[in-house]
Amino acid sequence: MTERAPLSRKLSAIAESATLKVDAKAKSLQAAGRPVISYAAGEPDFATPQFIVDAAAEALKDPANYRYTPAVGLPVLRDAIVAKTLRDSGLEVSPSQVIVTNGGKHAVYQAFQTVVNPGDEVLLPAPYWTTYPEAIALADGVPVEVFAGADQDYKVTVEQLEAARTDKTTALVFVSPSNPTGSVYTAEETKAIGEWALEHGIWVITDEIYQNLVYEGVRAVSIVEAVPELAGQTLLVNGVAKTYAMTGWRVGWMVGPADAIKIAGNLQSHLTSNVNNIAQRAALAALTGPQEDVEQMRLAFDRRRRLIVEQLSKIDGVTVPTPLGAFYVYPDVSGLLGRTWGGVTPTTSLELADLILDQAEVAVVPGEAFGPSGYLRLSYALGDDQLLEGVRRLQDLFA
Repeated sequence: MTERAPLSRKLSAIAESATLKVDAKAKSLQAAGRPVISYAAGEPDFATPQFIVDAAAEALKDPANYRYTPAVGLPVLRDAIVAKTLRDSGLEVSPSQVIVTNGGKHAVYQAFQTVVNPGDEVLLPAPYWTTYPEAIALADGVPVEVFAGADQDYKVTVEQLEAARTDKTTALVFVSPSNPTGSVYTAEETKAIGEWALEHGIWVITDEIYQNLVYEGVRAVSIVEAVPELAGQTLLVNGVAKTYAMTGWRVGWMVGPADAIKIAGNLQSHLTSNVNNIAQRAALAALTGPQEDVEQMRLAFDRRRRLIVEQLSKIDGVTVPTPLGAFYVYPDVSGLLGRTWGGVTPTTSLELADLILDQAEVAVVPGEAFGPSGYLRLSYALGDDQLLEGVRRLQDLFA
């Protein structure tokens, strides 16, 4: 009997999402009765604002929403994304330059598929979101990590990017505010990187999904606003998941030059067709409706941000840069490694995260998911009481 043909080598090489893996383990332990507090998931703990839910309920009454619609998105939603892109990213585009995707993650995947050819190198500032290197690999590209530590507030410089550039470099990933660090590039830093990319003809894939979650009067300046000439070689990815507490609705988008969006649209026509129409109608309401709920969520995140930084900073051996965006804190925990805690001596942040889960019943994501070891990511998008209790457990463990 002939042996079965092998599975896809490309897909077999792709790792499971580390953040989702840790979150699933935490939820499994919680279901088993363990009082685990999880800082793993990157999603708001708030309910989707009611006016958005009401818009979805109203959309259910229209039979037109039960049918196929344009693969690239409902025209009215694309119009709303055009308006948001101008308002928040300073870029004027036409609806033909917009594709509505099944969440921001789909937009990220599709962006790399659009501009990366086999063997192309993509500069990937680290720490990075765990999906980026896998999505680059799925496009047959080669991720080239460019690391910036806590001493640089986790922000790479033009000099670092230039040192990593080769004749195979075709794209750069630029994320501000950052997942996992919460760092926000200044307007001057963004402009310098944009001008460097423009000079060398490098595509920029900029993930702006956290652009409205910023603090202390900071504004996340889009790279195409800082360098308008860069628009012809930039793909912007975004979505409603984080700002509007709509992670499960799965609506994102990508914006870019017409020729790039055309071929991305061709891919989407075969890959998924249109995004769920009810979810698209909900996203339309989110972008065009009142924004008071969004501001209240942002203020809550800001309060939690200040609290978690203050409390984590009390732990000897932990260095906590203050994040200015998103809803993550990314402490340097190298000072805890090589020391014995509860009979265990962790030498990596992966081992440290396992120790924390076992001994403190707190779930955090180790730095290995985002680049080098020695760091932890904690999301502060959870209730105030749980947030404080979790940090107190860490303080007790490392006292």
